[in-house]
Amino acid sequence: MSTVYGGQLDEDIRVIIDGKTVFCPRNSSILEAARIAGIEIPTLCYLKGLTPTGMCGVCAVEIENEDGTRKIRRACRYRAKDGMVIYTNSKKIDEYRKERMEKLLAIHPQDCLTCHKSNGNCKFQKVANNFADRYNLEVKSVKVPNRGTDDSSPAFVREMEKCIACGRCINVCNEVQKIKIYEMYHDKKTGDKYCRIKGGFNLKDTNCINCGQCVKVCPVGALTEKNGIVDALNAIDDPNLTVVWSMAPAIQNTLGEEFGLPTGTDVTRKIAAAMKRVGAYAYTTDFSADLTIMEEGTEFIGRVSNGGVLPMLTSCCPGWIRYMEYNYPDQLEHLSSCKSPQQMFGALVKNYLPSKINVDAKKIYHISIMPCTAKKFECQRPEMGGDYGKDVDVVLTTREVAKLFKMRGIDLATIEEEDFDSLMGCGTGAGRIFSSTGGVMEAALRTVVWKLTNGKIDTIDYVAARGYKGVKEATLNINGMDVRVAVVNGIGNVKPVMDDVRAGKSPYHFIEVMACPGGCLNGGGAPLTSEPAMIGVRMDKTYESDKNNKLRRSHENPEIQEIYKDYLGEPCGHISHHILHTTYTDRSKTVKH
Repeated sequence: MSTVYGGQLDEDIRVIIDGKTVFCPRNSSILEAARIAGIEIPTLCYLKGLTPTGMCGVCAVEIENEDGTRKIRRACRYRAKDGMVIYTNSKKIDEYRKERMEKLLAIHPQDCLTCHKSNGNCKFQKVANNFADRYNLEVKSVKVPNRGTDDSSPAFVREMEKCIACGRCINVCNEVQKIKIYEMYHDKKTGDKYCRIKGGFNLKDTNCINCGQCVKVCPVGALTEKNGIVDALNAIDDPNLTVVWSMAPAIQNTLGEEFGLPTGTDVTRKIAAAMKRVGAYAYTTDFSADLTIMEEGTEFIGRVSNGGVLPMLTSCCPGWIRYMEYNYPDQLEHLSSCKSPQQMFGALVKNYLPSKINVDAKKIYHISIMPCTAKKFECQRPEMGGDYGKDVDVVLTTREVAKLFKMRGIDLATIEEEDFDSLMGCGTGAGRIFSSTGGVMEAALRTVVWKLTNGKIDTIDYVAARGYKGVKEATLNINGMDVRVAVVNGIGNVKPVMDDVRAGKSPYHFIEVMACPGGCLNGGGAPLTSEPAMIGVRMDKTYESDKNNKLRRSHENPEIQEIYKDYLGEPCGHISHHILHTTYTDRSKTVKH
């Protein structure tokens, strides 16, 4: 009999799983103990680190009683006990799992050929395929409940007839993001059970921030980003339009995963090549991230020097902005007035670029590639445009652009690298790290501290801003003044920080907030993983890309210097303030539930 150790031996308990002795930490679930032993138990509803629901039942195991009889238990939510004997495979388990899967399949739409989640991202399909041969699944008739579709959100769609009541969206919204808009609904008349918006409202009637973390964890096609691929392809194929691509920093260390490349692989110049092959101008918002630092850094220096409203809060994340507009509308003056890098780039695409490429602004179609479903909402805000229309015409998530490239026969793994177009195609390492929690703060400090001290403090790596901790903080002595900064990683950690701001007790001067845990690298539109270890690999690769960049401060970017000289004048000047800054809206009275 083999033995596996999984923690602190003096605190561990001993269980026997399929004849293998396993030492695991106290309070481990049976599922966790099995994984320590390298024994795979199928799951649908389980999310590591969150409250297990046990709703799907496919993780069923047998536990041996003292009299030798066995009882079925769900491994995700049943705790292992010292001396427990567990079986993960038996005829009784097979029958139980088979029954559970057949019940789910009997009310699920049979549209796998056209479902948005069916391209290898549907966990339900994967589990069903794995079960098919072993359990001889039989679904004699399918009766799909008519629950309706909610497409009221600009960010994603809820096809409720596809919901399998796993509770994942509820868990991530309640426990991670703490927005709490979902509930498990049980129709007592029909017995139907599914996840819905509390009270049966639509998404537009809630305080949803469009972060899309629920979309990422949905194991089926019940939650998907709102499709922008058709609009993008129509523009690409329109001979009367000039298409301009821009790409968020996070895309460069994540998109490769959709093409089978290792996690975090830097595919920056491969993406430039793919953009050009599709037929368009190719740019990176690393450039406008650098531009954001010039504007935001100057704004912060002005607030500190002239008695402005402090702490100043970053404004790059549209999910975070929406959270503020719903929950702290009385504190909006703390937000930086800077647009996000996406919208800054869009403003330049429609106001500056036309004269440079000799194209009418109304004939330019701007496609933005983002790891973020909330960006689909942001580009539709009425203040984000002008006489020529929207600054950003359509937003594609990382997953969507992977589909689009594949539609056009492009394999990012094999395509030859190319450079971005000049003028707005250069980005520094500071712009690149915008993709990670703490990256905006670190990028800002690289320039702000250097400028305030005339280069006497020459620090590049502000490591206190890095990592996965919920709230990170640091104090820097700049010209004799202690400047306190904080980084909030994930919207679920922001309430205590903002309650202090509202109460006038905040000790900080500058606060960064990103809505998604880990930052944009784990955005709602990024490749489908929420595992901190995987996000950590993406972070490491991003900082590696930053370190390898010859330019690591935003103000060192020669194209940034050129655009101020040629067009903008100076940071926070008349022109830049007109097109690169914005205002916010009190949305607190729009919530109906």
